[in-house]
Amino acid sequence: MKPIAQLIVTVPAAMFATAVLAAPAPASAEAPDVLVKRIATDVIESVKSDKDIQAGNRNKIMDLVNEKILPYVDSQKMTQLAAGRFWRQATPEQQKALSDEFRTLLVYTYSGALAQIRNETLEFKPFRADPADTEVEVRSQVNMTRGEPITLNYRLSKTPQGWKIFDLNVLGAWLVETYKSTFASEISKGGVDGLIKKLHERNQQLASKPLQAPKR
Repeated sequence: MKPIAQLIVTVPAAMFATAVLAAPAPASAEAPDVLVKRIATDVIESVKSDKDIQAGNRNKIMDLVNEKILPYVDSQKMTQLAAGRFWRQATPEQQKALSDEFRTLLVYTYSGALAQIRNETLEFKPFRADPADTEVEVRSQVNMTRGEPITLNYRLSKTPQGWKIFDLNVLGAWLVETYKSTFASEISKGGVDGLIKKLHERNQQLASKPLQAPKR
C-alpha cells in the first residue's frame, strides 16, 4: 500500500487542480457538463494570468483554493466513500475529524498543483446522461504540450446546492479507490484514530513546506 505521503504523486499535479477549480457559485440548475467545462476553463485562465500563483505564492494560492475549489467538491462524500465500511464504524466525532483532515489534505494537494499549470488545454467528450440521473460522469482529456493526451474524467452527484464533484479519474485510476486502499491499510494498523493522526501529521508536514513552482 502507498503511504499517505505518497498519495497522488504519481498523477500530474496540474491535472488535479484543473479538475476542480471553479468560478463563482453556479445556479443549482446548471448542468454537470456545463459546470465542469466552466470551472476547468476558469482555472486555466486564472492561473495563466497570475504570475504570483505560478511563482508559488502560498497566500494567494490558498485563498484561491478555499474560494474556488471547496464549494464544488463534496469532500464529505469523498471521505465517506474512501473510508468505506469503516465510515459506519466511526463515531460522529471521528467522522467529522476525518472529513476535516481529508479536506485539508485536498486543499494542500490542489495548492501545490496550481503553481504547475502552464500550457495544458482541455477537450471534453460528448456528454450523455438521463435527466433523472443523480450521479453522472463527465469525460475529458488533457492535451499536453509534450506527450500523449491524458484521460481525465469526473464523477458528480446532484445535491440540493447543485452538482458537486466527488471523484476523479486520471490515467485510469479513480481517486477514491486510491485513497480507499490506503485508508483501509492505516485503519487496520491504528484504527480510525490512527488514520486521523496520520492525515494530521501529513497536513502539518505540508503546511511547513513552501509551495514550489516548477523550474522552467
